[in-house]
Amino acid sequence: MRGKVLSYSDLDGLGLISGDDGVRYDFVRGGLQNGMRFIQTGADVDFQVDGIRATNIYTVGGAAVGQVGEKNKIAAALLAFFLGGFGVHKFYLNMSGAGVIMLLCGTIGWLLILPGMAVWVIAFVEFIIYLTKSDQQFYQDYVVGKRTWF
Repeated sequence: MRGKVLSYSDLDGLGLISGDDGVRYDFVRGGLQNGMRFIQTGADVDFQVDGIRATNIYTVGGAAVGQVGEKNKIAAALLAFFLGGFGVHKFYLNMSGAGVIMLLCGTIGWLLILPGMAVWVIAFVEFIIYLTKSDQQFYQDYVVGKRTWF
């Protein structure tokens, strides 16, 4: 049967699919196939029905390919590279505390020289880390896990 993912929570591994038959089916992470651990809301899927549960879930088309979750690692990396000394990438990842620290060090921190230089080095290191992580690992570390530094 075909359907569309209505919701999925990576924290508890539970989701909901609306089938083409108009019925909603719940599913668990274990029902995802092809080594998927995460699936985006809105992804078109093909699945089998076991009572009220969807199993053997495969994505159809490119809806779940590329970005994992609501934050894009390429966007975060580019923000870290170009505006990282001001903490813009931290604000993008909803890490306001770290963003404020980097903003202060990247602006008035230049009066002491070392804090200003340090935040640009940190931003560059994070730029490299963001690019080298897989989409899933980036999502797990920085969106779900709220990992603030490195």
